[in-house]
Amino acid sequence: MTLVSCIAVDDEPLALGLVCSFIEKTPFLKLVGRYSSAVEALEAIHSQPIDLIFLDIQMPDLTGIELARVIDKKEGKTPKLIFTTAFNHFALEGYKVDALDYLLKPFNYEEFLRAATKAQAYMELVHRAAAPPSPQAPTEEYLYLKVEYQMYRILYDDILYMEGLKDYVKVHLKNEPKPLLSLTSLKSLEDKLPESKFMRIHRSYIVNLDQINAITKNSIQIQGQTIPVSEQYKEAFSQFLSKWL
Repeated sequence: MTLVSCIAVDDEPLALGLVCSFIEKTPFLKLVGRYSSAVEALEAIHSQPIDLIFLDIQMPDLTGIELARVIDKKEGKTPKLIFTTAFNHFALEGYKVDALDYLLKPFNYEEFLRAATKAQAYMELVHRAAAPPSPQAPTEEYLYLKVEYQMYRILYDDILYMEGLKDYVKVHLKNEPKPLLSLTSLKSLEDKLPESKFMRIHRSYIVNLDQINAITKNSIQIQGQTIPVSEQYKEAFSQFLSKWL
């Protein structure tokens, strides 16, 4: 069982006490700090390893959203967030700063546990992905992708191509009518994918080389979708093209 170290941040003493009591009764959570302001919490975040923050949004001096933006610029491992707030119109802001979940006050232990369990599952996925494979272990054939508040495990062989759209990436899959939409960058995904199976052929496209149906000097085709090859990637693409000729 992955033990998740966490802190609670809320300027309301009753709300802070409730969250801390919920954390302490949850076996896989370890409470390492409680703070009545985001400014106090910031010092703790920089001085000790923390996996998860239960974070109020409406606070004086520094709001939860503002703290989340500061944390995002922190070097090294950054803690994940679960927002706790009485205002549901902050949900979109929470999504933009990559929060794991959003608890609307007043919430009960069942709702809290559901969000905490989601965080634990996320941490386990991250730990498994970061762990070095044993010499006997087969190479992983899948990608972890965050879609809204869930982590998906996607087989490489199921990916047709990826399409970058500003702050998002569309991942087009076999036998799926709608692509998965993830708040990430194409560069971030490119760094995780094996070069033997995937190639970036355009600033907006990464393709699965095994899924190519047809090919020309300036484009490829995957399941009827024509994808252009931009000038920036033509040299690498030409080397791949020579294997087809």
